[in-house]
Amino acid sequence: MKGLIGKKLGMTQIFEKSGRRVSVTALQAGPCTVTCLRTQENDGYSALQLGFGRRSFRKVSNAVKGHLSKAGLQEQPPLLLREIRLPEDSECTVGDTLGADMFEEGEYVDVIGTTKGRGFQGVVKRYNFGGGRATHGGSWMRKTGSIGMCVNPGKVYKGRKMPGRTGGVRKTSQNLRVVSVRPDDNVVLVEGAVPGPNNGLIIIREAVKKKIS
Repeated sequence: MKGLIGKKLGMTQIFEKSGRRVSVTALQAGPCTVTCLRTQENDGYSALQLGFGRRSFRKVSNAVKGHLSKAGLQEQPPLLLREIRLPEDSECTVGDTLGADMFEEGEYVDVIGTTKGRGFQGVVKRYNFGGGRATHGGSWMRKTGSIGMCVNPGKVYKGRKMPGRTGGVRKTSQNLRVVSVRPDDNVVLVEGAVPGPNNGLIIIREAVKKKIS
C-alpha cells in the first residue's frame, strides 16, 4: 500500500497513442515529508505520517512544533498532516521526501477528497427528485411531498430524504487508472473525475479493490 497527500489541479483531456481521447484530472501528488513512523512494536499498526504544503509558523501550536522538530519542519510546518496505513512497517525514515514517482502508468488508485459545499438545498437538487406537476392546480413543483402516514405508524421514519445541507463531505473515487506520471512536476494524471474543487486537498493511494492484471 502506498499513498501521498496532494491537491486537485483541474481537469483536461489528452490523447493516447491509440488516438483515444481521455478525460483526465491532474493531481499534484506531493512532495510529502515523512514526519512520523508508526510501527507494530510501538503503536500496534504500521503507517507513515506525511506532511504536505506549508503554513504560517505563528498559526501552529507549540505541541505540533515539537512533534515536527524530529523531521526538521518546526520552522516550516506543513499545511496538512495525514497517516497512510501500511500492511507492514516501512523502511522510510523521518525526514524523507516522497513524490509522484512512486506511482506508475497503468496502475489504479483511489482518490479521497471533500466534495464542494452547496449549502442548504431542497430535495430536487439534493436527491434529484422529480418534483410535482406544474399544471392542474399543482403548486409543489420543487417540494418534498408526502413524508409520513396518517394513522399507522403515524410518524416520519429516520433517514427520510429531506432538504438540508448539501456537499462538503468526504468522498472516495475508486479504481481510477493512472494515465500519465510526470515526476519532475509531481503531477499524476488519472482518468475520470475526482471529488472537490480545484486546489482542494486530496489523498491519492493505491487502489484497495482493484489490482493490475
